[in-house]
Amino acid sequence: MRDAELDNAIASPATYADERKIHECLARLRREDPVHWTTPEGFRPYWAVTKYADILEIERLNDKFLNEPRSVLMDIKTEAELAGMWGGPDPKTGRVSPFRTLIDMDNPDHRAYRGLTQAWFMPPNLKKLEARVNELARRYVDRMMELGPQCDFARDIAVYYPLHVIMSILGVPESDEPLMLKLTQELFGGQDPDRRRPEQESNTSTNTILDFFVYFNKMTAERRARPGEDLASVIANGKVNGCPLGDLETASYYIIVATAGHDTTSSTIAGGLRALIEHPGELKKLKENPRLMPQAADEMIRWVTPVQHFMRTATEDYELRGRKIEKGQSLQLLYISGNRDEDAFPDPFAFKVDREPNRHVAFGYGAHVCLGQHLARMEIRAFFTELLRRLESIEPAAGESRRVQAVFVSGLKSLPVRYAIRPN
Repeated sequence: MRDAELDNAIASPATYADERKIHECLARLRREDPVHWTTPEGFRPYWAVTKYADILEIERLNDKFLNEPRSVLMDIKTEAELAGMWGGPDPKTGRVSPFRTLIDMDNPDHRAYRGLTQAWFMPPNLKKLEARVNELARRYVDRMMELGPQCDFARDIAVYYPLHVIMSILGVPESDEPLMLKLTQELFGGQDPDRRRPEQESNTSTNTILDFFVYFNKMTAERRARPGEDLASVIANGKVNGCPLGDLETASYYIIVATAGHDTTSSTIAGGLRALIEHPGELKKLKENPRLMPQAADEMIRWVTPVQHFMRTATEDYELRGRKIEKGQSLQLLYISGNRDEDAFPDPFAFKVDREPNRHVAFGYGAHVCLGQHLARMEIRAFFTELLRRLESIEPAAGESRRVQAVFVSGLKSLPVRYAIRPN
């Protein structure tokens, strides 16, 4: 593969749907050019950062490498379309995204906005949710049993369990969960023909982003008029520097919680089950020793790495692994590559439920580390603890497992399995 072909491949959603191909491309870069100047067709150029140590180095320097104005990789056409939706790009930052979520912010705003909900996602508070999470895990293992002896695990089970957890925390009614799932899949899977909204149903007055804003603006008004005990009330009535959140920041806050709060965990649960099926020795080891579940959950997270990258922009010239990063240039931190780095993980292409230590970067690192990491781990542990306690057998069913075509967030969209599960 020539350099131009490689650049186009690592920017293509189709490549990320092919695990063998994307890992081959990234392994080559780690060996030959780990900080790679990338010029794919239709994109603004950027540095692809593929080594674990380099990703951590950039993450630590969050004053020199900013999330704004380019937090995720988009082609030039999409950037123009998004900027056009709201009259952007922002004249101060150059941001084209119609959102202003935590992943679009830098300090001091990032620190202040993150602080609004951080306590909600810390282990002491999550302890109060543990019984509910365990109950939902039982519900969805029961659902597997009802659907058995065969189901599409990704579509029938994995998408709904974390969705229900985060929506109940946020305060979204269960009747609206199908809408939230649809909008999330359209947002994160907009490059996938199976997930994107049909063009004839999307225009300047009705599209996925506007639907999100309409829904959550209504929620803001309701929670400000009648605050409750849910996370939506905390966000709607929160203040930063003594002032209420603006409409853009409030809706964006809901959106990042409502989408990233379930889609990434769903991907990890589906990919984690497939890894156990493909490594029966590891499945046996975990069934025989449930105390390995915390390590197994983190190995599933490393293995899947649902958030495949974030972008950063340099505020000054900087040298990284002998390459000169110039002020204003963007870097793509490829977590999916860092989590397979041979210098950071012994035998990185082996799935090991007892891998320890396992300092993966699937949640990012430093100031921008994932706010929901502890909740995600709790959900994964709860589901697999319940499933493996009752699982008698499992194997692939007819049909192939398939991944979402997406450069930013990806995972399995189909996983047909055949199984036997004992009643609770």
